[in-house]
Amino acid sequence: MLKEFKEFISKGNAIDLAIGVIIGVAFGAIINSIVADLLMPIIGIIIGGINFSGLSVTVGEQFCLMES
Repeated sequence: MLKEFKEFISKGNAIDLAIGVIIGVAFGAIINSIVADLLMPIIGIIIGGINFSGLSVTVGEQFCLMES
């Protein structure tokens, strides 16, 4: 079983997948930061100083608080 796992790892597919996941997480964090810290304050100023930090959405009986 260990031999098969080493063969799988040596093919590179698992390493490529791991690198892709790490890059995806980092890219997601960058995009969230840009939206929360740059775009939303600018949009809030343009449309009259609205603060989006307390925005919440109710769908059916579920409650979701959107955090920045």
